[in-house]
Amino acid sequence: MPAVRLGFGGPVGSGKTRLVERLLPFFSSHGISVAVITNDLVTHEDAERVKRSGLIDPERVLGVESGACPHTAIREDPSVNIEATKWLEQRFQPDVIIIESGGDNLAATFSSELIDWWAFVIDVAGGDDIPRKRGLGVLRADLLVVNKVDLAPHVDADLERISADVAAARPERASLYTDLRSGQGVKAVFDEIVHSALFGRFPG
Repeated sequence: MPAVRLGFGGPVGSGKTRLVERLLPFFSSHGISVAVITNDLVTHEDAERVKRSGLIDPERVLGVESGACPHTAIREDPSVNIEATKWLEQRFQPDVIIIESGGDNLAATFSSELIDWWAFVIDVAGGDDIPRKRGLGVLRADLLVVNKVDLAPHVDADLERISADVAAARPERASLYTDLRSGQGVKAVFDEIVHSALFGRFPG
């Protein structure tokens, strides 16, 4: 059975790599084998970070250099990422392949050729008006993750307003709130992935 391909996108600094790192132990504890692909403009910085984390066999992590705007390699021409997924499948036969996009703006989306399910990560420190701007990532992602909720009082972000705006923008799509520094909300993200992306193939 081919791996389920999960995409994680969002602006620079929103917490995409931290979310991947926080999720890896949940996959492992449930017997779900994982491989990871990270996308950066001209470096392998995120890939090297995940490799050093000790949370996954470093050989199961590939870094892709998009060489252009990060969304190019996940939407317009995802061929380099598709080839990377094929290589990982042939070598490791993982249950899940996580594809993390390089940081991009609110318009970033994933090609359906590349992923089966995707999450978009924003953070309250980026401004509590992000949900009202209704970028494609906010509107179309299977899951919206609103991260750094712990910082709201320190950056004058109104969480109640954010929650109301998210509900208005995504009335029928899942949204979750996290503090990835402490791990708050990660279990809920994992449960949503099992339910909506893995369709209960593995116990939650």
